[in-house]
Amino acid sequence: MVEIDGKLLSLDIFEKHFVCDLKACKGNCCVAGDAGAPLTAEEVDILNDELENIKPFMLQAGIAAIAQTGVSYMSEGEAVTTLVDNSACAFVVYDAQKTALCAIEQAHRAGKTHFKKPISCHLYPIRTRKLASYTALNYDRWEICKAACTLGDALKVKIYQFLKEPLIRAFGKSFYDKIEAADALLDKK
Repeated sequence: MVEIDGKLLSLDIFEKHFVCDLKACKGNCCVAGDAGAPLTAEEVDILNDELENIKPFMLQAGIAAIAQTGVSYMSEGEAVTTLVDNSACAFVVYDAQKTALCAIEQAHRAGKTHFKKPISCHLYPIRTRKLASYTALNYDRWEICKAACTLGDALKVKIYQFLKEPLIRAFGKSFYDKIEAADALLDKK
């Protein structure tokens, strides 16, 4: 583990390679799993406030699921995005190649909302967890991301490099600069 600004980063973030390969995985991380995407309390409020701006980009099944249960539900003590039939995130849409995409992100790209998408989605495959004195950042290994690992290896892109934008969004540019400095020191060892 590497400690930076009260955060504990798994060495995997510096050592493993990862680049999403949507052509291979078809965005299955938004469809598979046993719960929706983790949300902060602030994100739940934002989704509620921005829902009418996002709805035009959503599938009817997602709109119906949210009408029934709201934008989120509690799973193991944390808010997560609502699911459709205990499967896909309610905000999933599909392109012509049947790749799962995010309606929130589609609305953001169209200039209809200021909210890009939940930070847990943006940071994936890093998952954060609050500890007593720290926030832990860990690499979440998932078989459906095997193609992303293969592509990351081929391109020699480390997890933290692939996640530069969301890491800066979540923790600031100074934090990301410190990750790069820590990686340079780790490479010298």
